[in-house]
Amino acid sequence: MFSFFRWPSARVGLLVLGMTAATITPIVISVPALSQDTVPSTTPSPATPSPATPSPATPSPASTVNLSDVSSDYWARPFIQALADNNVITGFPDGTFRPNQAVTRAEFAALIQKAFGNQNRVRQLSAGGFSDVPANYWAASAIQQAYETGFLAGYPGNVFRPNQQIPKVQAIVALTNGLGLTASSTGTSSDLSTYYSDASSIPDYAVSSVTIATQSNIVVNYPDVKQLNPQQPLTRAEAAALLYQALARQGRVQPIASNLPATQYIVGGTQTGTDIVSLAASSNSFTTLTSLLKTAGLADVLQQPGPYTVFAPTDEAFAALPAATLQQLQQPENREALIKILRYHVVPGAVTASQLSAGELKTYEERPVNIQIDSASNQVSVNNARVIQADVKASNGVIHAINQVLVPPDINISQLNQPPTGNTDGTTPNVTPGRTTLGGPSYIGVAGNIGLSGNDTALGDTNFAVISKIGLTRNISVRPSVLFGDDTIFLVPLTLDFAPRTAGSVGERTFAISPFIGAGVAIEANLDTDFGLLLTGGVDIPIANRFTVTGAVNAAFMDETDVGLLLGVGYNF
Repeated sequence: MFSFFRWPSARVGLLVLGMTAATITPIVISVPALSQDTVPSTTPSPATPSPATPSPATPSPASTVNLSDVSSDYWARPFIQALADNNVITGFPDGTFRPNQAVTRAEFAALIQKAFGNQNRVRQLSAGGFSDVPANYWAASAIQQAYETGFLAGYPGNVFRPNQQIPKVQAIVALTNGLGLTASSTGTSSDLSTYYSDASSIPDYAVSSVTIATQSNIVVNYPDVKQLNPQQPLTRAEAAALLYQALARQGRVQPIASNLPATQYIVGGTQTGTDIVSLAASSNSFTTLTSLLKTAGLADVLQQPGPYTVFAPTDEAFAALPAATLQQLQQPENREALIKILRYHVVPGAVTASQLSAGELKTYEERPVNIQIDSASNQVSVNNARVIQADVKASNGVIHAINQVLVPPDINISQLNQPPTGNTDGTTPNVTPGRTTLGGPSYIGVAGNIGLSGNDTALGDTNFAVISKIGLTRNISVRPSVLFGDDTIFLVPLTLDFAPRTAGSVGERTFAISPFIGAGVAIEANLDTDFGLLLTGGVDIPIANRFTVTGAVNAAFMDETDVGLLLGVGYNF
């Protein structure tokens, strides 16, 4: 018999369509480094030599330097660690550096002696020396050398005040004078108000020296590059930064890498852009990310005030994607997918590593990433990616470098590698049986059928089934299946496959569903082979690289209308 539409079955047909629409609606799965080596751990009395002073002839090996309170993301770590590795400074006996502790004039003299020990002497200290620096004082030699090389001077009354905390501006003047730096003639600004919001606080005697030091890229300001705080006591971290920049000015050390967060605190006449895109572009680690941001038209967005937090995949992370993925992402037809992927790496606000907490963090793609924190190692992970460099601070946010590309759950990376689905003129799609569609790969598998209504065929009963999906084009597939029973029935629907969309998370695993809807023919295999219209709709849920869970509602309009719910698992091919 050939019975397509029978009016008494219309209400059932409407029911099927309603169930199909509900099926393709997104389903949420819910289950439940620095001290000068002459500085003791406590400030000694004038008559007490420093117990922490090592012999100059036996420097500590650089490989043993480990300053426990200078973390990997501490702003001044590059300066501190480099000087410690070169034995310019060492830590305290307890292994700490105490970066925020103020530096005394005696301690700064000791640092100068270690960093610039070969500087020519320009004057001579009187035989009696400073009245408040006894001959056996722990820093007497350093103070004499700092004076005679022109770095530091005394106060009226022949006093040095060795235990007085040295203001930052005095340290800057000392370095400028001792190194004999002169004003720049390259056109850089001499107006300190262009560099510092508190330029008016700089003492008159120091204006010229601060200008020269600024033009020489010696000044380092944290946390605000435009805030000098000239009269504030110099901290040990700031002292390390100033000394390193002074050594770099002399060419004795290499400038710190341009992609390190510390560079944004160096004041100078030739500063480069410090927004997120500019910092990424200046680094050799983010060339691919920078290129993709420009391709997607997002570079201009991330140069706006924000603030933004960017989990930035390195070039190695992009290189680890499946072959040809990068090329496909840059094709016009995949621009929307590229934008989704890049927006999935961006979070509103400037969130530093210390501010991150375990749990979901919403991205600009309107889909959350999952933050995990290993308290034992203080390691931060985003989904399955590991943060390998935290807190690269930009003027409009912060960058965290990660070692994997984050892919939104509704993006199927594998389908980006498929050849174009149309001819060169874009008119007729190419049919490639067995290909991956927009909804996922082709598969063959087994299922169980639950009869919902009717009893004319195996579709209306509880039965075993063999199922399959054979992709034809980017959006179209055919899904032949057979339901075994007293009245075995073959279902051959042609379906329209939709892009994956978020389904939810189970633990750390995020799932996505790929809806489909279609129509075809139902064939009842009995003595009187019967044909009928088939309507179908459902979802595919990839659960691993090789398997797909599927569920579908099928309605076959035979002599009677049979409706069944098919639940199964397929092996991808």
